[in-house]
Amino acid sequence: MSILLQISDPHFGTEQAPGVEALAQFARQHRPDVLVLSGDITQRARPCQFRAARAFVDRLGASVLAVPGNHDVPLFDLWTRLRRPYARYIAAFGAALEPVHHSPDLMVVCVNTKRPRRHKHGEISALQVDRVARLLERAESAQLRVVVVHQPVAVTRAEDVSNRLRGHAAALDLWAAAGADLVMGGHIHFPYVMPLQGLARPLWVVQAGTASSSRVREGVPNSVNLLRWGAHAAPGCCRIEQWDYSADDRAFLLARVSEVRPARA
Repeated sequence: MSILLQISDPHFGTEQAPGVEALAQFARQHRPDVLVLSGDITQRARPCQFRAARAFVDRLGASVLAVPGNHDVPLFDLWTRLRRPYARYIAAFGAALEPVHHSPDLMVVCVNTKRPRRHKHGEISALQVDRVARLLERAESAQLRVVVVHQPVAVTRAEDVSNRLRGHAAALDLWAAAGADLVMGGHIHFPYVMPLQGLARPLWVVQAGTASSSRVREGVPNSVNLLRWGAHAAPGCCRIEQWDYSADDRAFLLARVSEVRPARA
């Protein structure tokens, strides 16, 4: 029985204080077992922004799995960007750029899709795709199998097509065959749950909005995703809840529920 909280694109340095406090209260209320940070944790990868992000995460009291986003590598400090691109990230969140979580009913595999030579776009290598597939193949039948990337592997709007992860098609083919249930991402600040067709088995894309940044899309508030699996959901069902921030209430309110049923042999 697991509760997973997905926080994406908080962009510390542009965070809104009321939303940050509301998110801390939300985490205290729901007590997630696992916290997934799906990239763009900071706005400009400055040490003070990483320190603020780390201090906030430490308040939430959950096991943390994080991946860097394109904003988590210095943009203007070219020497650091090329020679030590992840040094500031590692100082705050540890040396594991692709952490893995195992529990009796949950497997979460993180993938670093950031490339320091690219400013914005993400990419995944054949070696990374194979590594994830091998891990998925060893999952237990009771485990919900989640892959975490930063850039989306599938989009719902034409304007986001250019933001898709480079190499996503081959990755999805292999990961679905290996047993993946969900692929979580961020980057585009637009939340949705999307079933994918034409793969070896059912697979859903779970995208998160920006959790606490002022850099929201028009008409799309700050939001986070809460996943319930096992005893916290109906048998065989993964409940995916989108919670939107309400400035009037200064709280995250339940906005949408998606229930998906992962295939099991």
